[in-house]
Amino acid sequence: MRLKYDETLTLTLALRIHSSLTLPVLPPDANSWLRVKSCHGRSVVLKSDNFWMSKRKTREPKEDNVTLGPATREGELVFGVAHIFASFNDTFIHVTDISGRETLVRITGGMKVKADRDESSPYAAMLAAQDVSQRCKELGINALHIKLRATGGNKTKTPGPGAQSALRALARSGMKIGRIEDVTPIPTDSTRRKSGRRGRRL
Repeated sequence: MRLKYDETLTLTLALRIHSSLTLPVLPPDANSWLRVKSCHGRSVVLKSDNFWMSKRKTREPKEDNVTLGPATREGELVFGVAHIFASFNDTFIHVTDISGRETLVRITGGMKVKADRDESSPYAAMLAAQDVSQRCKELGINALHIKLRATGGNKTKTPGPGAQSALRALARSGMKIGRIEDVTPIPTDSTRRKSGRRGRRL
């Protein structure tokens, strides 16, 4: 009498058997066989953790490969627009879709360094550009149009020190570069510009 079982179940079964029927001693492996105990002479107690039950069907979590961004063919370029605002206090790298309405990722130099004086540094701009590039690749963006601007207006029209570093880091990270535009705001008429400091400076 060799009984296999599969699933977990505790079963106590008392059987009245004839004296002519004998049950063999089964192996004490609780994972494979029934355990037999003799009780009161003719009664046999069968204890089993698993008894004639099919395996419980466990639902395995389905691993869905979630791909962000539009469905593209091999080698197709998906463009975004990188707005780089480089002042002498900080460097902003703001990536949007082509229309400019949807923000995909925005990271600044101040998010990558602790010291205030390093926010506009080329190193902080490079770290920010690397993070932007990584996030763009996750979203399926593999090419960027660049719109570079300085403070503009009545103030300086020269981009800060992080502009060139950010642009170079984006290109080296594997992103294709499309157009590069300077969109620094230039006033056609405005209020009086702030004058320089007077007096002798040492």
